[in-house]
This record gives sequence, C-alpha cells and structure tokens, in this order.
Amino acid sequence: MSPLTLKLIQMGFLVLLWVMVLSVAAVMRGDLFARRRTKPPKPPKAGKVARSVPAAAAAAGATAAAPAIRAEASNKPAKPAKPKRGAPRNLVVTAGAHEGTMIELGATPITIGRSAENTLVLDDDYVSSRHARLYPHEGSWVVEDLGSTNGTYLDRTRLTTAMVLPVGSPVRIGKTVLELRK
Repeated sequence: MSPLTLKLIQMGFLVLLWVMVLSVAAVMRGDLFARRRTKPPKPPKAGKVARSVPAAAAAAGATAAAPAIRAEASNKPAKPAKPKRGAPRNLVVTAGAHEGTMIELGATPITIGRSAENTLVLDDDYVSSRHARLYPHEGSWVVEDLGSTNGTYLDRTRLTTAMVLPVGSPVRIGKTVLELRK
C-alpha cells in the first residue's frame, strides 16, 4: 500500500475513535447532569394507553374524572380519592438495596431515579437521574421510562412506551425490582 493510503486509513480511524469518545462523554454527561424539568412530562394520550387498559377499567376511569372537574369548578377542595376495592395500594421494593421499602399510592405520580428530587431515590450506577415514573391513569397505574440509558423493564420486556402496570408484575430499574401490591 502506498504511504498516502496508510495515512488516510490512520486519519479515518482517529476520527472514528474521537467520535466514539465524544458520544460516550455526551451520554455520561446527560445521565449525570440531567436537565431539571419545570413541568412534569405529560401522560400519553388515551389512545396509546387504552390498548393495554381493559375496557371496564377505562369506563370506570372516565366516570371518576367528572366529579373532580366539578369540584374544581366550585372552588371547594376535592376530597382525596379512596382507592377502589381491589386496586393496588402500595408500591413495594422486592429486590435491591432498598428491599422492603413501601410507598403508599395516592393521586400523585411517583418518580424514580438517582436525583434527590425523586419520590424513590435509588443509589445505583445503572439508574439515571430521572429514570422512570408511575402515575394513575383511568383507574390503573401506568409505568413510563423517562429516556433512561439502561432502560426500565416490565416482566423482562424493555419499555418503549407507557404501559399499564398489573398488580404483582415486577418492574426492574437497575438492580432494583418493584411491584404494585394490594
């Protein structure tokens, strides 16, 4: 081979190496120094979640939203909603460093990640600053990955969209496993 060809191959390899190094640095920077969001992310549209929600649960959730709207219109504080019979009441850590931790479910979303701003803070190298979120939607709880590096898994399936979380199904985030329980 000619010296010019060897020099071009060396330069191409060097450029490729630097592109890889810079992309790894960008991913690490994004994971370690996640931008703080002023507004929580919007829940997915009804069409995306409705595919995995049973029709009965969707109908029950649609009728439950009407009293909350009326309470806001009358400027009276709404009473906290009681969990329905058979509905999950707790989020339990079943494996990992925080095994046995129990979070009571309410009307507010639960965020999970390394940042101190989260509801459940996990000190794990495989967990992003804002890793995942669980929120109530039409009578069910939905789990959503917030663009984490290592992903959120529902029963061994990596989440690509928001999914309804069945009671007792394991959710794996890094080395931690969570479950909804009644």
